[in-house]
Amino acid sequence: MQSFNHPFPPTLDSNTRILFLGSFPSIASFEQSFYYAHPRNAFWLIMEEIFGVTFRDNEDKKRFCIQIGIGLWDVIGSCERSNSSDSNLKNIVPNDFMKLLTEYPNIKVIAFTGKKAFDLFQKYFKELEIETVLLPSTSPAHAAMTRKEKTILYKEFLNHYLTL
Repeated sequence: MQSFNHPFPPTLDSNTRILFLGSFPSIASFEQSFYYAHPRNAFWLIMEEIFGVTFRDNEDKKRFCIQIGIGLWDVIGSCERSNSSDSNLKNIVPNDFMKLLTEYPNIKVIAFTGKKAFDLFQKYFKELEIETVLLPSTSPAHAAMTRKEKTILYKEFLNHYLTL
C-alpha cells in the first residue's frame, strides 16, 4: 500500500450547478492530471454523445464543463492504495464538502459516478442538505450495463438538471 493525496483541484466555478463526484482518481488519471482518464472509462464518450461535441484534450474538457455548469471532483482527498480499484482504498480522508458547498452555493445537486463514491459521501456527509443522485459507474469495471444504457441514464439526469 502506498499513500496518495488527490493530485489536482476540482474543476468548477461560481456557475457550477451539478457536481459529478467519483471516489478517487485512477492511476491513469494521476498520470494525465485529469478526471476519468482511463482509456476505457466511458465518462467523456458519454458526454460527447449527449452534447454532440468532441474533446481533443483536457483543456477542451475543462472548458466544456465550466461552460455548461458541470463540476468534477472526488469524495476522497487522500488514501492508501496499491491499484486503481475502489475496493483497494484504505485509510480514507474525505475532501471538505462543507467548505466547497459554502464557496460554491450554486451547486444544486451532486451526481455520483459510482456506488463507492456515493457510499463514502453518505458515510461522511449525510448531514449535508443537498440533493444527491447515484448514476452508474462509467468505469470499465462496471460491465453490468452497456455504454448505451449508461448514456441514456446520464442524458435523463442532465436533461432534468440542465437545459440541453
